[in-house]
Amino acid sequence: MMIVLALLLALWFAHYRLRAVSRPQVDFHPSAFNRAVLGRLDQLRQAYHPTPWLYNHHLQVIWLMLSEAITPRLRYERHDVLTMRDGGTTALDWLGLDTAPETPTLVLLHTVTGDAQSMRVIANDMRKATGWRVVLCTRRGHGGLPLTAPRVNTMGCTDDLREQLQRIRDEFPASPLYAVGASAGSGLLVRYLGEEGPRSLIQAGVAYCPGYDIGVAWTRAKPFYSRAMATRLKRHFLEPHSQSFAHLGSYNSCLAATDLSEFHQNLYEMAGCASVGDYLQRSNPMGVFNSIAVPMMILNADDDPVCVVENVLDHLDAIKRIPDALLVRSARGSHCAFFEGWAARSWANRLIAGYLVAAHEQLTPSEEAANAGAQALNLPPAGGASLHNGPMPASTALG
Repeated sequence: MMIVLALLLALWFAHYRLRAVSRPQVDFHPSAFNRAVLGRLDQLRQAYHPTPWLYNHHLQVIWLMLSEAITPRLRYERHDVLTMRDGGTTALDWLGLDTAPETPTLVLLHTVTGDAQSMRVIANDMRKATGWRVVLCTRRGHGGLPLTAPRVNTMGCTDDLREQLQRIRDEFPASPLYAVGASAGSGLLVRYLGEEGPRSLIQAGVAYCPGYDIGVAWTRAKPFYSRAMATRLKRHFLEPHSQSFAHLGSYNSCLAATDLSEFHQNLYEMAGCASVGDYLQRSNPMGVFNSIAVPMMILNADDDPVCVVENVLDHLDAIKRIPDALLVRSARGSHCAFFEGWAARSWANRLIAGYLVAAHEQLTPSEEAANAGAQALNLPPAGGASLHNGPMPASTALG
C-alpha cells in the first residue's frame, strides 16, 4: 500500500513539475527603460511555482473567491466621497497617509464588480512591499456608493478617473503617481493612458489580467464564467438601480442577458451612449492603445478562463510597438489569482510591486543606475552592442 501511495505521489509530482512549473514568457520592446527594469526583476528569471494543491485554473479562481471571503476586512485610513461634475458619486480609500509628501502614490483600479474591500489584499501587499501611499479609486455604482447620476459602465469612466486623479494630485502635489488596474480596472487604466498620452498624470502602470479588445473579449470568455459573471453584473448594476434605468429600451434586454457578450450588447444606454458602436468607441482600451506614452507592464496567464490567451496573442505585435511596454505571460495563474507556494501567496502582487519600484527608480535615476540595471541582465547599456551580435530579441523566457 505504501509503495502504491509513493508511486502515485511521484507521478503527481512529476506531472506538477512538467505541466505546472515554468518560467514566464516576456515580450517587450527593447528600449533602454525596459532593459534596465528587467535587470531588476529576478522573479522573471525564475520559474513560477503555482500552489501545488490548487494549480488548476478553476481551483485558483475558487481559492481567490474563498480567500476574499475569509480575509479580514481592511481598515483604510480615510474614505473620501467625491461628487463628479455630472453629480455622480465616486470615492477614494487611502493607506499610508503619514508617508512623506514626495513618497510615490499608487492608484488601484478595481475589478468589474469590485470595491475597496475586494481589493484589500493587493492594497495591503502593495503598501507593505513598496512603502508607498496607496489609494483605491472606487467607481460609481460600486462599494455601496449611491447612484446619484443615472450612468454606469462596467469598464469605468475616464472622465471620473481624471477627476479622481486630480483630487489625489491636489492633495499630494509632490508625489509621483503610479497605477495598477485589475481585470476591468486594467481596461480603464489603458483607456486613460491612451487618451492622455504624454499628458498622463500616471507615470507608469500595470495592467493585471486585461481583456484587450472588449468588442471581442466578451465573446471569448469560457461559457461557465461568462454566464456566472453576467448574473453577477445584473445583480450588481441592474437590479438595485431599476428606478434609474427601467425606462430605457435596452434595460429589460440587458436584464435578460445570459452571458457577458449579450449583457454588454445592451449596456450602452446605461453607460450614456447612443449605440453599441458608440459605447465601444468611448470605452474600448484598444482604440487608443497605440497612443500610450508611459511605461507599462501587462500581466496575463495563458490558462485564464475569463481574459483568454487568444486576446493576448491578437495584440502581441501592438504591445511590442509601445516603446516602454512589456508583457509577462505565465502558463498558469488563472484570472487575477497567481497563487504560489504551499501558503498560497500572490506571485503576481510580488511581481507588480517589484516592477513599480524598479520603474520608479528608472524614472528618477542617474545614468549609472540605469546602466547598472541593464548589466544585471547581462544586457548592453543603452546604445551599446546587441546580444548575439544582432538585434536584441523582443520575446524571451528570461533566464
